[in-house]
Amino acid sequence: MIDLDGSAGEGGGQILRTALVLSMVTGQPFRITRIRANRSTPGLMRQHLAAVRAAARISGATVSHAELGSEQLSFEPGDIVAGDYEFAIGSAGSCTLVLQTLALALLHARTPSTVRITGGTHNEMAPPVQFLQRAYGPLLGAMGACVDFRLERYGFYPAGGGAVVARVEPCKGMNPIMLQERGARRAGYAEAFTAGISPGVGQRELAFIGAKMGLNEAQLMAHVLPGDQGPGNAVLITLEHEHVTEVFTGFGAKMVRAEVVAGHALKEMHDYIGSGAAVGEHLADQLLLPFALAGGGCFSASTVSRHALTNADVIARFLPVEIGFEHEDRRNICVVRRACGVP
Repeated sequence: MIDLDGSAGEGGGQILRTALVLSMVTGQPFRITRIRANRSTPGLMRQHLAAVRAAARISGATVSHAELGSEQLSFEPGDIVAGDYEFAIGSAGSCTLVLQTLALALLHARTPSTVRITGGTHNEMAPPVQFLQRAYGPLLGAMGACVDFRLERYGFYPAGGGAVVARVEPCKGMNPIMLQERGARRAGYAEAFTAGISPGVGQRELAFIGAKMGLNEAQLMAHVLPGDQGPGNAVLITLEHEHVTEVFTGFGAKMVRAEVVAGHALKEMHDYIGSGAAVGEHLADQLLLPFALAGGGCFSASTVSRHALTNADVIARFLPVEIGFEHEDRRNICVVRRACGVP
C-alpha cells in the first residue's frame, strides 16, 4: 500500500487522479489522506468522486471512504476491463479531467473501449475539450496511443450538462518521444463560443484578439450554440506548429468584460511564444504522466508549475522513472528516464 499526502506540493485533485491512473496500470494499491487540503473546500468534490467511482468500475477496485467531502481514501485495483462505459459527474465538474484519468488506464485493456462522461466541458479549472482534441490527443498518437475525443454537447460552469466521449484503443506500450522544438507555425486562429448569452460578447472577444494578433476574418470564428447549452462563454486561440498544437483559453464570467476574457487567452499565448518552448504550462502538466508511462522522453516547456513538480513526485512513487527539470534560456527542459539500475 502506497501512502500519499494529499496536501503535499500543489495539494489539489491531480494527486488523486495521477494515483488512480498509476494504481490501475501497475496494480499497486494506495491510500491518500488530507485530500485537496490546500483548497478552500477540501476533500472530494463531485468530479473527484466521479473519477474514483469510474476508476473503481473499470478496474474492479475495492474502495473505502469514497463519498463527498471525504479527505481520505484507499483504492485497491483489480484488472482493467474494456467496455462501453457511461458516467455522470452530477455537476459542472470537468469531464476532461475524468476522461484523461480513465483513458490512460484503458490503453492497457485487451480490447477497445468507449467512455461517455456528462458534466462540465468548459470551465476555468480544467482544459477544454478542444485542448484534448488538438493538443493532448495528437501527442498521445505520436507516442503510439490512439484515443479519440468527441464533444457531444457543451456544458459551461455552473450549469454543466455537457457530454464528451472518448474511444480508446488498446496500446501494448507507448513510445518515448523527443519534443524540444515546436517547429514552424502552420496556422493560427481564434474562436468564441456563446450559449444563452448575447452573441455580441463573442464578437467583441474576437475583435480584440484579431486586432492584437493581426488575424483576418477567416481566422476569427464565432460559434453561437443553442441556448439550452448555456449560459456560458469561452474563447480559444489555437496555434498549429509542425510538431505540436497549443490551445489557449479564456472563460467568460459574470461582470467580466469580453476584452478581459480575451486578454487572459492572449497573455497565455504571448508567454508561450516568448519562451520558444515546444509546449505551454498546461500541456506540460498533462504530458508528464504519459511520458512516464512510456518510460522516457523529453520536452521543452514555457513554465514548470508547482502542479507539474507535485505530479512528478507522485509518479515517482509508482513508477521506476526519474523526472528532471532544467532551465535553459527562456524555457525549461523536462527529461524523463528510467531510474538507475532499472532494465
